[in-house]
Amino acid sequence: MSLSSTDLEAGLEYIKASPKDQGTVAMIVRRPGIGEREVLLEGELDTTVGLVGDNWGLRSRVSPDAQLNVMNARAIEVIEPDVARRPLAGDQLYLDLDFTDENLPAGTRLQIGDAGAVIEVTAEPHTGCAKFASRFGADATRFVNTGEGKRLHLRGICAKVVSGGTIRVGDAVTKLL
Repeated sequence: MSLSSTDLEAGLEYIKASPKDQGTVAMIVRRPGIGEREVLLEGELDTTVGLVGDNWGLRSRVSPDAQLNVMNARAIEVIEPDVARRPLAGDQLYLDLDFTDENLPAGTRLQIGDAGAVIEVTAEPHTGCAKFASRFGADATRFVNTGEGKRLHLRGICAKVVSGGTIRVGDAVTKLL
């Protein structure tokens, strides 16, 4: 069931309270094939393939700056109350962190866990597409792609892996200065 604009907007303060400098990994999702999702407790980030086992490199539009799609964990919680449906957003990483340009401009690096994995936020745009709209509704697509949703990057950001390593749900995500 898709939420209304009013219901979605009611969650904005919760999303805006996302941590700025240190958050956590809430969910890791590998997409082994088109339309397939595997929710992982741990995953391996690699500088060449992104999330090991994900189909990113097999897609028609492969940009090294869109190796990973990363979404604010609080945003998907507001958009989709059903935990089992959240991976349908199509992102590989769901982080509890403030995604605004003021907090995470392109070039910002994030260390994930203590195994040395580092990702870098890129300028590649990440917007809600027709698949997102079909899964979460037109109101959710407008919510993430207009006004405050766009400023907060509620649909997410793109990133690339600059240092590989094993990451786990619950790992700290630290903004590197």
